[in-house]
Amino acid sequence: MRVLVKLYDAVVVGLAILAGMMLVWLMIAVIASVLQRNLGMQPAAWLFVSTEYAMFYLTLLGAPWLLRHRGHVYIELVTAALPKTALNWFSRFVSLLCMLVCVYMAIKGVELVGLNLTRRDLDVRAYFFPTWILNVAFPVSFGLMAIEFLKFVIGPNLMHTGQAGLKE
Repeated sequence: MRVLVKLYDAVVVGLAILAGMMLVWLMIAVIASVLQRNLGMQPAAWLFVSTEYAMFYLTLLGAPWLLRHRGHVYIELVTAALPKTALNWFSRFVSLLCMLVCVYMAIKGVELVGLNLTRRDLDVRAYFFPTWILNVAFPVSFGLMAIEFLKFVIGPNLMHTGQAGLKE
């Protein structure tokens, strides 16, 4: 079991690192594109497409790690006013609802990838790119986020701190 937990943790951290690398790529690609345009050149089509894909991937692939560290945006105004017992119940209930939404989205993502593979869908912009490669991020990300929310449902830590302005 420990091996699975370590493997799972490595996947979440690895995807976050990959998302960070994509953020660096976005910076480099945007600067290169602007420089090329200012020099009167036309940037390569793959440069623009790669930034679009990177923005999509980095958002989804970094989300499970961000959730693990309570980095998602939520308002603590209500939870700060709750007594400890109510906060415990409320936070676990919200985490359960979020987990169920993530499970649903992961299932729909698997269906979408299956449909992409069956129909051999292609994203046709600069190049012919198999659509499933783009959409596979949905089930992976939402599946991992469902696990992270489940940890808040049944684990010792709550998603909500109950302290307004803690992250400010």
